Amino acid sequence: MDAKFLSHSRSPFSTLSHRRHTCKSVCTPSIHAVLTRPSQNIIQEARKTSVYNDKWFDLIAINHLSKSVQAATGLRNSMSGYESLVEAARVASQKFNPIQQREVVIDALERAFPRPILYLIRTLMPPSKFAREYFAAFTTVFFAWLVGPCEVRESEADGRREMNVVHIKKCRFLEETNCVGMCTNLCKIPSQTFIKDSFGIPVNMVPNFEDMSCQMIFGQEPLAVADDPALNQPCYKLCKAKQKHSTKCST
Repeated sequence: MDAKFLSHSRSPFSTLSHRRHTCKSVCTPSIHAVLTRPSQNIIQEARKTSVYNDKWFDLIAINHLSKSVQAATGLRNSMSGYESLVEAARVASQKFNPIQQREVVIDALERAFPRPILYLIRTLMPPSKFAREYFAAFTTVFFAWLVGPCEVRESEADGRREMNVVHIKKCRFLEETNCVGMCTNLCKIPSQTFIKDSFGIPVNMVPNFEDMSCQMIFGQEPLAVADDPALNQPCYKLCKAKQKHSTKCST
């Protein structure tokens, strides 16, 4: 299917009020996997270029998710804020193999989001054009504390358009961890699985390790793990996790 992303973006909720009809077939852009590799000149160790001023809601959400990850791993830390979440993820990457890391994150997400609420959302919003656009808009508004600033973008496939793509300008988690393996095993793969299993809507997360941006394409099935080139990417030269436990982070 020949598809493309339109260059402009719109307000997250701008089309939801008048595009509530169900699309007969899912608009699925042809972008399926990351196309760029970490640049050979990326040698900085987690040099942060983004500054976050987390508000009270952000801090509550961050600490709640951090505690959920710690409960899932059984490994506690005394930090707070986003630093605590990153530390919990880093410890998981050191103590568990990639498959176990993905299972731990799914367990943490199930702890963080009550099952009755997930079931209610899935019941009220079955897969549809409206649901895909709603999840994209919801992500940009309520999860910027996790991934950083993001915006809804429009996709086009076979002449049909949907506001179902979340463009993350520079992923906060990837910037903080500075690790390709933590991105794929503790975010991308388990998040794709959790969203599909919880809401019945597939999502394909396409990280760009060159500029640390990411695309979340709601309604598009991700590639199988064995076929996803994101898992074959080399890590950054000064990856924190690799320096600590001498493993190949991307495998």
